Amino acid sequence: MRLGWYSDLTSTEKRTYWACFGGFTLDSMDSTIFALMMPVLLTALSLSKSDAGLLGSVSLIGSALGGWGAGMLADRYGRIKVMQGTVLWVAIFTCMGAFCTGFWSFLPVRFLQGIGYGGEAVVGAVLISEAIKPALRGRVAASVQSGYAVGYAISLATMPVLFSFLPDDIAWRAFFAIGLLPALLIWFIRRLVPESAAFNQTRKLGKSIDLKAIFATEHRRVTLISTVLASGIFGGAYIMITWLPTYMRTVLNLPIASTSGYLAVTIVGSLLGPFIYGLISDRIGRGRAFMLFLVCQALVVSVYMFADISMNVILGLGLLLGAFQGGLASGLPLTFSELYPTRIRANGAGFCTSFGRGFGSIMPAAVGFASIHISLPVAMGSFAIGSYLIGFLAALCLPEATGVDLTAVEASAPTPVGLADVGMKERYSTPG
Repeated sequence: MRLGWYSDLTSTEKRTYWACFGGFTLDSMDSTIFALMMPVLLTALSLSKSDAGLLGSVSLIGSALGGWGAGMLADRYGRIKVMQGTVLWVAIFTCMGAFCTGFWSFLPVRFLQGIGYGGEAVVGAVLISEAIKPALRGRVAASVQSGYAVGYAISLATMPVLFSFLPDDIAWRAFFAIGLLPALLIWFIRRLVPESAAFNQTRKLGKSIDLKAIFATEHRRVTLISTVLASGIFGGAYIMITWLPTYMRTVLNLPIASTSGYLAVTIVGSLLGPFIYGLISDRIGRGRAFMLFLVCQALVVSVYMFADISMNVILGLGLLLGAFQGGLASGLPLTFSELYPTRIRANGAGFCTSFGRGFGSIMPAAVGFASIHISLPVAMGSFAIGSYLIGFLAALCLPEATGVDLTAVEASAPTPVGLADVGMKERYSTPG
């Protein structure tokens, strides 16, 4: 039985796909535990909303540093080794959250957890982009990002089970403790997933790695535009991810069980969104797909936060919210990978994705501080829409490199990908 594009993958491509999908899924499970536990931690650890916002942001700042650092290491030592290390790193520091007693003990744990999560997301995206044939790359790479929804669903399903059998003050600690489980994935990666052929070829050529190359004249414009694009997309996404559970509990007054149900609909949307984005971006290009999704997401958030609507409408909007949010996030690492040559690909993709996360991480904290003076939904909606506008303007300027062959020997294509805006489509034809 044919399963769409999956049936067209080779055995090596399939193993690489499942390794990247599994890593992103399990790291997502770990990273979403804090957002789900935020309403509980506000009471259990006597945290203020501004404290909670800062803890959300510090993890994203760690993600920014971790993504760029892991990208540089992956360009030097290989995608597989660094991916294994980041999965283990996330598992350890998520588990350490179970032993935290207050804001100041949570602060370094959240920062260090973020370092690992940002690193895995970038390195996994670069590995999958180099392993998959150009005609399918958009759909396959985007579907890997749907692992975020699967991981979120796992943590969401686990939450009511733990709180049904354990007292609240023990349940939240147990929740963080199970974050150690993703470390088991390392065995699969080490035994079954080969290193990127493009990386091996570049290493054989003996090309030196210049960490500052992404800021050289021929790459500087791409680096700037891509970082601003990621900042806008992640800023809006992190507002909704960080504050939506609290909004449902404190503004809509939903109990934990009902909150889980409404969030589950959003997660279903996050699962579908990357598949939709991947298909559209392979057809119309990455930049146009970003602009389409950003406009749609801004409209959804406007109605969700500012309109007087029924709970049934909120349920439906949650599906769209998750779909556009998941689709937008899924396209970033792949797009950035297509814009840089192999020798600096992980470095470039890591910097743009990670510093986009870092700049975007300001938004959850900004909402926390703003909600002291204005209502939480107004703060969430205003800052999110502002972030989407920034992303839209950057997408307008984004060079197009959809479908470029990332498996080609770099020596045969010395001109960095993504800089010739006008001639790009003439140099690289988009398959299918």
